[in-house]
Amino acid sequence: MLRQASIVAARPQPLHPWLAPATLATALLLAALSALTLSRQPLPYGAEIGVGLGFLAVVSLAVLHLEAAAFLGLAILGVVVVDPAPADFVLLVVIAVTFATGRFRARVPTGAVLALGGFLGLSLLSAVEVVDHGAAALYLGISMYLTLAALWLSGFVDSRRRARVVAGGYLAAAATSAALGVLGVLAPIPGKELFASERAHALFQDPNVFGPFLVPIALILLEDLLNPRLFGVRAFWKVCLVGLLALGVIFSYSRGAWLNLALGVVVLLLILALRRGGGRHVVRVAVLGALTTGLVVVVLAATGSTGFLFERAKLQEYDSGRFAGQVVGIESAERYPLGIGPGQFESYASISAHSTYVRALAEQGLPGLILVCAFLVATIAAAVANTVAGRETYGIGSAALLAALCGILVNSAVIDTFHWRHFWIVVALIWAGSARRQMLRRPPRHAHAAAER
Repeated sequence: MLRQASIVAARPQPLHPWLAPATLATALLLAALSALTLSRQPLPYGAEIGVGLGFLAVVSLAVLHLEAAAFLGLAILGVVVVDPAPADFVLLVVIAVTFATGRFRARVPTGAVLALGGFLGLSLLSAVEVVDHGAAALYLGISMYLTLAALWLSGFVDSRRRARVVAGGYLAAAATSAALGVLGVLAPIPGKELFASERAHALFQDPNVFGPFLVPIALILLEDLLNPRLFGVRAFWKVCLVGLLALGVIFSYSRGAWLNLALGVVVLLLILALRRGGGRHVVRVAVLGALTTGLVVVVLAATGSTGFLFERAKLQEYDSGRFAGQVVGIESAERYPLGIGPGQFESYASISAHSTYVRALAEQGLPGLILVCAFLVATIAAAVANTVAGRETYGIGSAALLAALCGILVNSAVIDTFHWRHFWIVVALIWAGSARRQMLRRPPRHAHAAAER
């Protein structure tokens, strides 16, 4: 079993020595990301005032009701028209308030936190080779923010109520995005070009990110449909939401998203089949899958999109360019043992990495790839241990989280997923579930209260 690295700030001591520097560091990171974003995409004066007022409103909400602010940040995860996204700034405020009030707590497998810390340190070291300093600062800043956000989320989710806050916010973002994307493809709604071209993308910049974003919460919802523990809604509405999310994945026309979803469902079914009453669950999922497939076929036939679906399923002309870019990334690791620096792949290869593993190899060298793999292995080990023990994350099923992680890791071979927000949500929820091992060793009365409050 994996040991846990814990960082706990006692509630009665808001002026603990490390709270001030930690809060300041978070505030500086927020300021740096804001400055970099505005320097790349300046706003009109009136819009800047609006953003400032919105920022003050978010700070006030976080101080008055931390969980409501966290829900807000998660519920707008689907708005990614710029990077960093609006959700990032809201969540950074929440994290800063958590630091300032002495409530920050991270519970992470030791191997994962050591590998992540080593990777970020190596990223700073490799920055001596950068040619685009602005891209390096932005990429490294987002990496640090996402790591911090995952650490925060692993400690934030310490009850069923907070698990519902996180899963509910994510579901709100995913369902809204899926609805906008599907309507953008199928319906002549005003401004549909904002949400889809030939492919659904909602308010994401790339359909290849939009599609995979819907997969983890679809798997979480699917397991909750079979074993209701998290969402207190009727099964009918869960089925409708799963169908909507599946349609969103299909109409993203992202082959990586299709593979992500298919692998996630297969892993989920395999795990459920091995549990008591698993045969019944597999039959229910098979029926739901057949109904969803039938709905997709009808919609595709009615809209004349069948040909485009089959065309997207084939190798595309630009695939050769993606593979060539990966070859360039591998070759660069031979010339630069410690890598070319964070965020430099596009400057070096004139094309995106299209692989998390190749980007790590190119930008941080072989040591960077080893550290990324070590972080992933430690997290997978925690997810497997949770699944074997039947240890949920306060109602969020361990089978769904392992299935979601497997789908993302396979998807990572054909697209860079390191800055996907939902990837870090899945990772943090796995860490939070693993940390429950410590809590469940306490007397039953305490464990029950912690799980239900």
